[in-house]
Amino acid sequence: MGPTPLTPQSGQLFGYPLREHLKLNHPLIQLADLIDWDRVTAVCTKSFISGLGRPATSPRLIAGLLYLQHAFDLSDEDVVWGWVENPYWQVFTGETYLQTEVPIDPSSLTRWRQRLGEAGLEELLAATIAAGQRSGALRTSSLKTVIVDTTVSPKAVAHPTDSRLLERSREHLVKAAGECGLKLRQNYNRDAPRLAIQVGRYAHARQFKRMNKALRTLRSRVGRVWRDIDRQKEQVTGAARIKLDDLMARTKRILEQRAKDKNKLYALHAPEVECISKGKARTPYEFGVKVSITTTLKEGFVLGARSMPGNPYDGHTLPEALEQAAILADAPIHTAIVDKRYRGVEVPGIRVLRSGQRRGITKGLKAMIKRRSAIEPTIGHMKSEGKLGRNWLKGALGDAVHAILCGAGHNIRLLLRRLRRFYALIFTLLSWPSQNRYADEPALIQQN
Repeated sequence: MGPTPLTPQSGQLFGYPLREHLKLNHPLIQLADLIDWDRVTAVCTKSFISGLGRPATSPRLIAGLLYLQHAFDLSDEDVVWGWVENPYWQVFTGETYLQTEVPIDPSSLTRWRQRLGEAGLEELLAATIAAGQRSGALRTSSLKTVIVDTTVSPKAVAHPTDSRLLERSREHLVKAAGECGLKLRQNYNRDAPRLAIQVGRYAHARQFKRMNKALRTLRSRVGRVWRDIDRQKEQVTGAARIKLDDLMARTKRILEQRAKDKNKLYALHAPEVECISKGKARTPYEFGVKVSITTTLKEGFVLGARSMPGNPYDGHTLPEALEQAAILADAPIHTAIVDKRYRGVEVPGIRVLRSGQRRGITKGLKAMIKRRSAIEPTIGHMKSEGKLGRNWLKGALGDAVHAILCGAGHNIRLLLRRLRRFYALIFTLLSWPSQNRYADEPALIQQN
């Protein structure tokens, strides 16, 4: 069923459209006219093929809210309630008349992200690239030369320590046993939390022998709870059994893993989290997922953003990143500029330039390689001004969706910044004759 038609509401802004009361040269209104909303609507409608129930929410409303959320680093609740207070946001999402009620429940954004998936949200990123070309901020010739780099999108998890992981596992096991009606011999609700706290205190005091002893005791307590549930789990059936088996499998991994092991579990609720080292002195290890970012050489527009689960070698991510950028930009890529971490990888049909490369490098190519570092502040802005600095979405799908939306949000910020500068320049030029007239008045007075 199609989206709900827009109808005027009595008593709201005297029945006149919003555009008659707002500044039409506002960047958000200008940007709304640049985006091809029909393309976005066609993509979103594919996920809602049903003739039953109430009419579906307007796809433009959802796409606009996702754009605003990642452009201004807002949560689901903040962007929905901010939409009610900001009439320019309402015009941007396709409203004709002022609305005074929230359009959707914030949890609807979660379901929309899941239904659209990675392919659907890539169309939102492609729409921002097309809007940049229409506005003149992105030239077609700039799509041929790109910069590719990888970063880490940290997951919203606490710093993993053995004591915390063990205590959280015990808490979830005790809770799951109560929900399944299993009676435990001991749950260690008093002893285990004290041991977890004591481990941290011993570590702070650098008393590592005592710390390891307390940690072994805590591990044995969690193991007793696990074995107690394992003896009784045959009594549980259905969906509860599947959930219990999954929790016990994760707890077993935490009980068995050691410091030097590979493929460790760093978060009980997020098994997809990986420990990634990028060689930073400030943060030697980050816990999240590796993300490949592709931008234009000159303007810094994001042409592609893709999560790379499994912490692969940077060079192995290059073909996928260039393929995504070429599809979304709808233009062939001729040159890709990368850093030294992509050494040893070639892409058929695309010239790959690396930092420090000397053989066959002309003066022009050297200038292009020197500009490779321009992607670093782009990634920094995506983390500080956008939402790339912390990922709150669940699962591997959440990682992929989050990376794409962060790229779309960065393009929206670039377009808004360009529109602000453009209209500020027009205002300055229009006011220039009057400023000159007032500046010449003292000289005219002296002549008279």
